[in-house]
Amino acid sequence: MTTWRENIRRVEPYVPGEQTKDTDVIKLNTNENPYGPSKRVKEFVDNPDMLRLYPELGASKLVNALAEYHGVKPTQVFVGVGSDDVLAMSFLTFFNSDKPILFPDITYSFYDVWAELFKIPYERPALDENFRLVKEDYYKENGGIVFPNPNAPTGIFEPLAQVEDIIKNNPASVVIVDEAYIDFGGETALPLIAQYDNLVVVRTFSKSRSMAGLRIGYAIGNEELIKALNDVKYSYNSYTMNRPSILLGIESIKDEEYFRSNIDKIVNTRKRFVEAIKPLGFTCLPSSANFVFATHNSIPAKEIFEAAKKAKIYVRYFDMPRINNYLRISIGTDEEMDTVVKFLKTYIK
Repeated sequence: MTTWRENIRRVEPYVPGEQTKDTDVIKLNTNENPYGPSKRVKEFVDNPDMLRLYPELGASKLVNALAEYHGVKPTQVFVGVGSDDVLAMSFLTFFNSDKPILFPDITYSFYDVWAELFKIPYERPALDENFRLVKEDYYKENGGIVFPNPNAPTGIFEPLAQVEDIIKNNPASVVIVDEAYIDFGGETALPLIAQYDNLVVVRTFSKSRSMAGLRIGYAIGNEELIKALNDVKYSYNSYTMNRPSILLGIESIKDEEYFRSNIDKIVNTRKRFVEAIKPLGFTCLPSSANFVFATHNSIPAKEIFEAAKKAKIYVRYFDMPRINNYLRISIGTDEEMDTVVKFLKTYIK
């Protein structure tokens, strides 16, 4: 006799970086921006209607602000509760054939979770020995393609010509380029949307705009793809973005000077940190993100990870094939990264 337990959907959930309750730590394991959001955001928090009123259903003010910022039509913009929500909706909307979708073997570890959850067949072509995409692996028949650029957790950026080649060779599939870290280095694929009707570019406010706590993500693509995304979203839940996220997201977009200066600080600190740990025996992959992917020439990554945690420095360790001797270290303030370097100098003697 069938029991209810046999009908429960079971998946292996995504495991994010540890969120410690201890505030006396240097937290470099979740790629958060160490600097606060724009003053415009902070000043707008006292709006008396921020929490009292329902949000508008279509978040049209935020959609319009993003469309103007990127020079596209509002009908080409979809917004969601962080880029994870946008990506999940994209999987649900675009990946519906019997053919497997394709994404790299080393990449954002939520992709296979969504594929399992939505029962989407998938294959994971291997990155090459330098952790780069092999474009020819994406020429075969597929039900869709998704990859981050820059990639996570490696931080490596693929040149736009490489990205375009994959899009061009897959006219029958939707190609999603996940640009969560694009503001920290590299060239966006957004201009390619005008040339390719199968491209969706996904962005987030969590990293470069210091607003991970508000959960703002968005996608840009042609009008037909965006309409399909909205149709799926409104068939699931019409109130998917809260009012503070909409209003504060708009204020963030208005402060371009702060946004750029914040990114410059992180990029400069990243370069400085890479140079500081090089003499200690570390090698870092070339990063275009707000983190570095580092390996030591003699000490196992797991040992350094555990020692750093005891010293109240949180970094990310992935116990996975090919990358289990690397640490992903988010870029904090100069002071925080100096403390990390000081710890490493003491630990590595």
